[in-house]
Amino acid sequence: MPMIDVYAPADLFPQGADGELGHELTMAVLRAEGVSAPGPFHLNNTAAFIHRMDQKAVSTAATGSARVVRVQVVTPPGALSREGQKQLTKEITEVVARLSGDATQATRTWVLLTEAAEGGWGIAGTAFGRQEFADLAARAAASRGK
Repeated sequence: MPMIDVYAPADLFPQGADGELGHELTMAVLRAEGVSAPGPFHLNNTAAFIHRMDQKAVSTAATGSARVVRVQVVTPPGALSREGQKQLTKEITEVVARLSGDATQATRTWVLLTEAAEGGWGIAGTAFGRQEFADLAARAAASRGK
């Protein structure tokens, strides 16, 4: 149930690209988590938020209007292995560069992988930890089998 936030200058991606960007990043996260055949449980509970920001709202110490992208992925505890982290960072960077139409964007794409604390992930009024996620996944799998 990862959450993805993309922060980028408003004109970095073509108009209408938000859906494609969100979908591609969502699928990259699920692959990195080891989900080979995502079903409704995964697809309905993985979200991407595309934040198109005014060009002057994105800056570095070198410039007041930077062409940088920040992608933060928040996952439940233990969802990504070290190999999954490497794979995901690579895929996110490739997607951002390709959809921006600028191969050099890869050098200005920052990926932050954040793991929620045990019990620090809330859905439907419940603070989820590993056991609650395992129970939820088991119920989802059982309902698919019916």
